Amino acid sequence: MKNIFIYIVSRIIKLLANLTKILCYIFHFLFPNKRFTIPAKSAPLYKKRTGFNIPTILWQTNFTNRVTLAVYINYLFNRLLANDFEYRFMITSDRADFIKSSFSSEIYDNYSKLQIGAAQADFWRLLVLQKHGGVYLDIDAHFVWFLSSIICPGDNELYLVKKNNEISNYFIASKNDNINLEKLIKTVLENIKSATLTNIYELTGPTVFNQVLDINKVNTKSYRHICNQGNFTNEFFQYIDKPEGKWTREQEKIDIIKK
Repeated sequence: MKNIFIYIVSRIIKLLANLTKILCYIFHFLFPNKRFTIPAKSAPLYKKRTGFNIPTILWQTNFTNRVTLAVYINYLFNRLLANDFEYRFMITSDRADFIKSSFSSEIYDNYSKLQIGAAQADFWRLLVLQKHGGVYLDIDAHFVWFLSSIICPGDNELYLVKKNNEISNYFIASKNDNINLEKLIKTVLENIKSATLTNIYELTGPTVFNQVLDINKVNTKSYRHICNQGNFTNEFFQYIDKPEGKWTREQEKIDIIKK
């Protein structure tokens, strides 16, 4: 019954989110250069939950912290539904600094070979969760229910399953020092070293998760009960200040891995 209720709520959120997107088009037509700043760190809006195996930290990343109204509304909505979570955000340079100071030179050097931001973000999310734990969420995704109700106190990890019954990586929740994250990190590292794959999905993305993890043995939930993508925002609002555009076009123009 709860899952049915959450699904209904998610449909209502989708409708309202798409309505705000229309208003954002109007806003940026009137104010084309106006941007909003996502903070690097913010405390819980409400009293921080305790007793969770997974640390109550929400992680996000983007190529810039100066974003359009649509992306900012998406951020605010997630802060509302993760109101008892600490929030941490990193731009491209912050990700590199974090990995350089927190991991081996081998990991940093191979991370530095990745020339497309989406591939870097794929690898970073595994590393930051392995180091600190918490919840990772893509910048264009939004929760459909309160995060502290999605994750149970006894959970050590939680992965999102899409409607094709495959694990995706636009949401990941994990405690730090997770053996499954270690396996994923090792596989991504081997993929970068081999330099034979030419698609980010296969190199650093969801394909790695479905190769390494057994969907029948790890803790999963349907995306319908966790989060959705692309309702508050879209490619226009996300990449308005990035001439290269979305990563799908970038990987057609340049090598993912620096030779």
